[in-house]
Amino acid sequence: MPLPPSSAERTEVHARTITIRGHRRADGLWDVEGHLEDVRAHDFRFPGGERRGGSPIHSMWLRLTVDATALIVDAVAATDASPFDGICGAIAPDYAALIGLRVGPGFSRATARLFGGVRGCTHMSELLRTMGTGVLQTLAGPELAVSETQQPSQLDGCHALATDGPQVAAFYPRWYRRKGDAREDAEPGTGE
Repeated sequence: MPLPPSSAERTEVHARTITIRGHRRADGLWDVEGHLEDVRAHDFRFPGGERRGGSPIHSMWLRLTVDATALIVDAVAATDASPFDGICGAIAPDYAALIGLRVGPGFSRATARLFGGVRGCTHMSELLRTMGTGVLQTLAGPELAVSETQQPSQLDGCHALATDGPQVAAFYPRWYRRKGDAREDAEPGTGE
């Protein structure tokens, strides 16, 4: 169900689009590609220059190549548009530091340590935060086996998959816990 119409007349000022696409590769790995784009509806002046209305202020890309365990085996970033052309995109090669991280518990904290503040790009890091769930969605499928020894990371990551809830009781009975026993310290969206 979409949002109800606004109660006031309005004019669009800004649009941010984040797109994430997952691909299975012929070599058994997966590529998950993300794109973040910010566009102003009108001409816009900012400290780094100006943009015509409809032209991107930010256009940034990130590709994570992962194995079946969500281990990042390659990471590539690129910047097509940014407020400070030639400067913002210079940080893109630093995102190769993602290689060796596993998407799952601890991923959000690890990426914040690597790319927080001046160590990263605000917009590239925002794209990266959304891509963690994109990786997990890409890997989820009929071939995804549920471990009998390690709790799936999505459990306790949202209200629908609370380990004391009916969905976990029905679909993940091994990990079901009675009311009051569920973890309450989980990081939203990652099961951390």
